[in-house]
Amino acid sequence: MDRRERITLTGAQETLLATLYGRALDARSRDPILGDEQAVVAARRIDYDFRRTGMNATTAAGVALRARQLDDWLGEFLAAHASATVLHLACGLDTRAHRIARPATVRWVDVDLPEVISLRERLLPTPGGDYTQLAASVTEEGWLEQVPADRPTVAVFEGLTMYLRQEDGRRLIQRITERFPSGELLFDVYGSMGIRLQKLVPAVRNAGARLYWGVDDPRVIEGWHDGLVCVDALRSVDMPGLGRLRAAARAQMWVLGRIPGLRDVGKILRFRF
Repeated sequence: MDRRERITLTGAQETLLATLYGRALDARSRDPILGDEQAVVAARRIDYDFRRTGMNATTAAGVALRARQLDDWLGEFLAAHASATVLHLACGLDTRAHRIARPATVRWVDVDLPEVISLRERLLPTPGGDYTQLAASVTEEGWLEQVPADRPTVAVFEGLTMYLRQEDGRRLIQRITERFPSGELLFDVYGSMGIRLQKLVPAVRNAGARLYWGVDDPRVIEGWHDGLVCVDALRSVDMPGLGRLRAAARAQMWVLGRIPGLRDVGKILRFRF
């Protein structure tokens, strides 16, 4: 039997295990939404009590729907730009580089903290093609200069923004949009109500993590760079595919979608620049 990886991550980094486990639960379900078999293999190799994540069939389906939406938008971008750069920021143990079919002309860069990149190297196979991993905090200034600014660029960051302070999120978005000639930003956000309710999220509470930045109006972000435009803003309660949830979960989402404040707890955003 392969040796299982002991986890020493804490705080926000520990929460990456919740999304990994959510994708693994989805893949093992009777009707998978994302079907991420690599997540199943990786989760089995980790020595960790996944009950700490609080993940269940319903929340796992939500994780899978969010990931699929970001994957779909990314696929659309790559279909329109065969020679592009993909920046996958705070990639955690996500297998997006394995899931997305892409031309050999696409440059893919996964970025996360050194301890996370080290864990990725031990748990996940190296994707094919023009693929690089950078060990750095995405809020640091230096790493972006290692990526050539010669192509349209799409930056994907899932489960990141809420752990940043607004000034750090703003500077990250400005650095990307100032460096590259054109592209898209694909990411999810919590609203201010989601930030206030963070202690109700088991993965956040049990990891001792803290959420800071909530986005209620995506148009505020448009003002951070000339030409930056929000072209899609999907509420989590309105995501395509919610009909595949169990009846009780569908009813819960229907109710949440009709309560001001709660219906904007989470969004998935696409910006173009």
